[in-house]
Amino acid sequence: MLAVNPFTPGFGVTPPLLVGREHEIDDFRVALQEGIGAIERITLVTGLRGTGKTVMLNAYEDVAKSEGWVVLSETAGRGVLNRLTHTAVPEALRMLEPNQTQSRITGLSVGGGFGAQRQVKELNEPEPNFRSRMNQLLDAMSPETGVLITIDEIHRDDDIELLGSTLQHLRREGRHVAFVAAGLPSMVQDLLASTHASTFLRRADRRHLGSVSEDDVRQALRVPISHGDRTISDHALSAAVAGTQGYPFMIQLVGQQAWRAAHGEHEISSDHVERGVAQAQRKIGQLVHAPAMADLSPTDRSFLIAMADDAQGPSRMADIAARLGVNSSYAGQYRMRLIDAEVIEPAGYGKVEFTIPYLRQYLREHATADLRHF
Repeated sequence: MLAVNPFTPGFGVTPPLLVGREHEIDDFRVALQEGIGAIERITLVTGLRGTGKTVMLNAYEDVAKSEGWVVLSETAGRGVLNRLTHTAVPEALRMLEPNQTQSRITGLSVGGGFGAQRQVKELNEPEPNFRSRMNQLLDAMSPETGVLITIDEIHRDDDIELLGSTLQHLRREGRHVAFVAAGLPSMVQDLLASTHASTFLRRADRRHLGSVSEDDVRQALRVPISHGDRTISDHALSAAVAGTQGYPFMIQLVGQQAWRAAHGEHEISSDHVERGVAQAQRKIGQLVHAPAMADLSPTDRSFLIAMADDAQGPSRMADIAARLGVNSSYAGQYRMRLIDAEVIEPAGYGKVEFTIPYLRQYLREHATADLRHF
């Protein structure tokens, strides 16, 4: 029987060893301990797909629970405030006060004897006001603890803006509340640019998740392999580290595929890693590159395809404009759009490079003249 693969490349699944994020986690723990004015109690986490935004939300939630806080976890979308008001908060209240009910006489009947109709109503039955429900929940808790609300895939939405305003009121009233949301950089920027966005959200601590250092990647691969009662040679480990390019999702994907390639052998060899990296590159195309391209406009995609005409980067803006048949000013507009979306980055004067690992190779293999194929 094969040993259980310790690596977890599923989106939102906490890896066996979370590396490179200790500073953010420590700051948040201190903020919960320090008091209401701590900046990190209100945090927006941004990053590209595969950089571990949802994993970070999981880590923040674990910190809050360890400090005795109640955690309310949601994904942004239609009705998020309604779900918090009518489901999440009441469920938390029931956990704190499971036996509290109230009863009242609703009617009398006379004739053949005295009778009374009694209606039983839970004290924690949902009410339509989020602010009042939050106050009720906080009143039921120890004064040293509070409530953390986490929202994944945050974007511009009336519910999010109202949620921010409500939490701002609660903080002004001296309530222990914390809020952490995660989303793509472009979505968060759009939310904060809204004229209705609350000061509460605009003043949030911003944590951007990027690549992980080589030393951290090495640890994130070596430790789970060791705990799985296998070994990996130094040369194979170095090849695996290079294959991830410091991208958090690729750490788990390369680890998983190299482990599989070993087919139960005790030592993961360089050959296993080579096959694992090749398979991981194919999978990242399906799981990260294709969705990322789908979010972009046809012109954005054509810009990236023009970049991918270069077998290696960085790409010169003059070459990109010539391939697109546009002037430098027009090409520059899309350059800025893609930099803001963090799909590309400046790479010296007049040059740009891809930010997502292996995107150049993916585009060279999949791009066609008909951009609708994306």
